Amino acid sequence: MAKKEPVKKKKVQEEKKVEKAAKRRYFHGLGRRKSAITSVKIIVSKEKFKIPDSIKINNRTFLNYFPFPELQRSIASPFLAVGFEGDFEVNAVAKGGGPRGQAEAMRLAISKALVNYNEANKKTLRDLGYLTRDARKVERKKAGLRKARRAPQFSKR
Repeated sequence: MAKKEPVKKKKVQEEKKVEKAAKRRYFHGLGRRKSAITSVKIIVSKEKFKIPDSIKINNRTFLNYFPFPELQRSIASPFLAVGFEGDFEVNAVAKGGGPRGQAEAMRLAISKALVNYNEANKKTLRDLGYLTRDARKVERKKAGLRKARRAPQFSKR
């Protein structure tokens, strides 16, 4: 019995995926953190941009929306990790939460979009923890307590 060679089929399928990726206009990613939700579209750019010029959030510039350098580095880090600095234009819509939550949601969304662009980026981004959804949320306040876990002050007399 002669065995079939599935290796050739896989190579053909991978080539088709790359061709499809090249034809697409944009790549989408969705990120969540606490109560913040960010939807990102990355568009392959014909020109090389500097990162602050290529990112728009809610129709505002990157530096205007996130004035804190720490948050700016957090958002730009997926591009730097995979070596696509300035190769994409980014359009993002951020809703809910505060600046930190939106920035971390945006980092996750950009990472997912980069994986949609090229599956080879997945291992690098996964190793850095950029594809992991941080599931921590604010715990609700319970009846009879002052906060989620803080009990009222106890007095013996």
